[in-house]
Amino acid sequence: MDKIWLKRYPAGVPETIDPDRYSSLVDILEQSMAQYSDRVAYINMDCQMSYSQLDKMTRNFAAYLQSIGLQKGDAVAVMMPNLLQYPVALFGILRAGMTVVNVNPLYTPRELKHQLSDSNAKAIVILDNFAHTLEKVIADVNLEKVVVTSIGDLLDAPKRWIVNAVVKYVKKMVPSYHLKNTIAMRKALNIGQQASYSRPQLSGDDLAFLQYTGGTTGLAKGGMLSHRNMVANLEQVSAVFNPLVNDGEETIITALPLYHIFALTVNCLTFIKHGGSNVLITNPRDMPAFVKELAKHPFSMISGVNTLFNGLLNTEGFKDLDFSNVKIAMGGGMAVQRSVAEQWERVTKSRLLEGYGLTECSPVVTTNPTDIEHYNGTIGIPLPSTEVRVVDVDSGEVLGIGEAGELQVRGPQVMVGYLNRPEETAKVMQDDWFCTGDIGMMDEQGFFKIVDRKKDMILVSGFNVYPNEIEDVIAAHPKVLEVAAVGVPHDSSGEAVKIFVVAKAGGVSERELIDYARENLTAYKVPKFVEFRDELPKTNVGKILRRELRDEELKKAEA
Repeated sequence: MDKIWLKRYPAGVPETIDPDRYSSLVDILEQSMAQYSDRVAYINMDCQMSYSQLDKMTRNFAAYLQSIGLQKGDAVAVMMPNLLQYPVALFGILRAGMTVVNVNPLYTPRELKHQLSDSNAKAIVILDNFAHTLEKVIADVNLEKVVVTSIGDLLDAPKRWIVNAVVKYVKKMVPSYHLKNTIAMRKALNIGQQASYSRPQLSGDDLAFLQYTGGTTGLAKGGMLSHRNMVANLEQVSAVFNPLVNDGEETIITALPLYHIFALTVNCLTFIKHGGSNVLITNPRDMPAFVKELAKHPFSMISGVNTLFNGLLNTEGFKDLDFSNVKIAMGGGMAVQRSVAEQWERVTKSRLLEGYGLTECSPVVTTNPTDIEHYNGTIGIPLPSTEVRVVDVDSGEVLGIGEAGELQVRGPQVMVGYLNRPEETAKVMQDDWFCTGDIGMMDEQGFFKIVDRKKDMILVSGFNVYPNEIEDVIAAHPKVLEVAAVGVPHDSSGEAVKIFVVAKAGGVSERELIDYARENLTAYKVPKFVEFRDELPKTNVGKILRRELRDEELKKAEA
């Protein structure tokens, strides 16, 4: 497949990047901490952390980890939402030459046990709100040390004491727990300050992250992301953003959790490279509080998923914010719906650029160029040094323009493989091409469009129906807040389309939605069933879980 997308690169965006420009992420971090020492690196709960403070604290935490006998290459887990402690733990682990294992703080004991056991994590940095979950599995894993922190620990005094007291005693958000061999993070930092730090020799082949994926489709697998993988993706994303980014001047809103690869790479790592300030939003689900936080910080960039942007647009006060500094909004993680993107453009007078990535690709593969004027319904074009091709699902034959098939990716950001799972790695790697499992196509300009996941496709009387298309249409209805489409068993057609709908205030009828669908979709794509819900099941980053809805329907059919 010809690289016709290269002709669409904006001026100043190179065709290739050098994935070996830096030997590791630590090189990039050290360079930024020196260059932007007086600049604010992170903001959370009205408290700021400068690059020089980040330098001292991450050095101290790295020294602490080394002082307790952990070695280069050991896995260290981090389990907390977006707090100032997160980058301190993250970069401290990397500066110690160790591998970060990002853990979703809402994991059940079963999920946590699997991830800690599979990664062979030697230590964990955990928010005390979730320590009770760890208590239930601590006897079954190989942790040598548990570093515990409280929400307010890195805030300035006296705010630190007030926040921690309110969280624990007033809101009662910290369930009791009993864990041995723990140390408070503040104490660990003090010990590290007195300890010697030995900077490890790191190469691009060393593992930076064990990033777990596949938890919504089966047993979570640890994607091995090397320093070279991550450096490459930072260089690629930076190359695309360069026309818009002013080093040392940008403020980016980080509402998606940093344990998610999208926010980790696009917000945390990329904008550290550019000397940006990350505003960490601890609880983006509290939309009114989120909007109040946005009012305090004239931001230039924001990333999110469709549900986050949709939620903001439907929250009182958002439309009254000052958007004069906003340059770009990056959408990923799930399809951005046209109705949401167009409303975002109207309200903020800025573009909502959709991109595409996967954990296994560090994660960004494609994005819309920064010079597009309006939402175009595509995931954009491949990043520099990235190739994407479309292959026939059955034959593996490479397809041409406008033909739908599985997307495959080749580039320096593609993972080393899945930890301890050579068979699983072999399933997704064809030579050096990564098989995404996503169905897509390329147009005449090299822009790619996701049609759907292979496993989400609905087969109606032999016709392929893609949920994204159904959802895009229904979401455009003015009375619909959120929608998910799945295939359900049907006697005559094999499968039929069912939609789950969250309506806006005032509601909407099933008949209105069916009539609207008939106006916009071919007959076999029109939903046969409509179910109204107060909310839809979502992952922690707001991605709607179609599989959960589909599994519910299968259980009903089998009953």
